[in-house]
Amino acid sequence: MMLREAIEQYIRWRQAHGARFSTGANLLRRFLEYADGDAACDTVVTAHVLAFLTDKGPLTRHRQNKYYVLAGFWRHAISRGHASRSPLPDNEPRAPVRPPPYIYSRDELRRLFDPTTVEMSRRGAAQLDAATFRTLLLLLYGAGLRFSEATGLTLADVDLSEDVLTIRATKFYKSRLVPIGPQLAAVLASYMAPRRRGGLAQGETSFLLANRNGTRLASSTVQSAFDSLRRVAGVHRTGGGRRSPRLHDLRHSFAVHSLTAWYREGADVQRRLPLLSTYLGHADLEGTKVYLTMTPELLHQASLRFKHYAEGGGDA
Repeated sequence: MMLREAIEQYIRWRQAHGARFSTGANLLRRFLEYADGDAACDTVVTAHVLAFLTDKGPLTRHRQNKYYVLAGFWRHAISRGHASRSPLPDNEPRAPVRPPPYIYSRDELRRLFDPTTVEMSRRGAAQLDAATFRTLLLLLYGAGLRFSEATGLTLADVDLSEDVLTIRATKFYKSRLVPIGPQLAAVLASYMAPRRRGGLAQGETSFLLANRNGTRLASSTVQSAFDSLRRVAGVHRTGGGRRSPRLHDLRHSFAVHSLTAWYREGADVQRRLPLLSTYLGHADLEGTKVYLTMTPELLHQASLRFKHYAEGGGDA
């Protein structure tokens, strides 16, 4: 099979299995600028790959992404007999280690979610009001949503009679139902009144969370608001970390706190991990593992479980 045809087949295969794969597809098609797409896959040599990977300056994560995409393609091509070998270099240097996510403590979350603190941080705000901002934060943590998922919710997506959110066709082109707890359901129910008073549109396709003028929340606006809130709440990274606590770390914290709670309850964590993966909207467990940063509390709970197992107390 010719290289161009094999690449297009791989792109279709990835997308048929639920991956958006738009960036990967663009990278693979760009690779055809460095290798002959009308020749067989085995005509590609390491020099073609290195020319594609090389960037000016130090090693970047973009280069690592290109290498990762090519590696996935060649595994697929070899497994299907389109190629007999991989031309990728064996000595590809490692990209810089990504800073670990910040896992908020329970006390930090209380300070960030405190209505008075949120109100103080939004004084004089032209668009994003305090009630909308606080509801967004509670959605990101309480339901473990991605920013785009929370800001894309419409009124039709929120079913408070069943306490369920409908998350529509996001990262992997899949929709999913996200059950929410009674506390978060109560927050959403109480938000509806100030939302109406603010004059926001009430149609089913209207955004649940919106600026005062009805437009969808922008990441730049919310990030600026979150930076201000962190300062007011006194939440910042300690211990010499390279990156300040982020908005997205609320989702990381949800995953870690869920796992920690399961250990405390004595639940079968291995059996529940696929449930967490589905809840978070991941295509597989590999995506979920990124969120399971080991905090001291999580390590403590895991060690207690192992001790129980080692002393003959049952499955770990």
